[in-house]
Amino acid sequence: MEPAAVNKMWKGLLAEYLGMRFVETGPDRVVAELEIRDHLRTIRGTVHGGTLMALADAVGGTAALINLPEGAATATIESKTNFFAAGKGGTLRAEATPLHKGRSTSVWQTRVTDESGKLLSLTIQTQAVLQK
Repeated sequence: MEPAAVNKMWKGLLAEYLGMRFVETGPDRVVAELEIRDHLRTIRGTVHGGTLMALADAVGGTAALINLPEGAATATIESKTNFFAAGKGGTLRAEATPLHKGRSTSVWQTRVTDESGKLLSLTIQTQAVLQK
């Protein structure tokens, strides 16, 4: 699935409203970018943790979706995020890579970095593979 198709799939949904742009969408690596804007910040002016988590969840979930067998769906069944640094400005980059791709679950690691490449957060999520 090409990035343009993924961006179209998210049209009118959370990823679009937050401003995410998928720029790479392969079976073993999905990358999206998000410009930090004021409504995504905390009272202190840094990127809200929920923004980082939503970005990671959308990217990891999209990676799982791209890898589904025909007719299957996916849902996040577990997610854990560690925060390492505060994002202050510029563009965030989220990169999801697989830790496990199985018949009933997949596990994705998503690194969110700032423009300098500094690691802001790391999310590991488990996605169920829902057979119809």
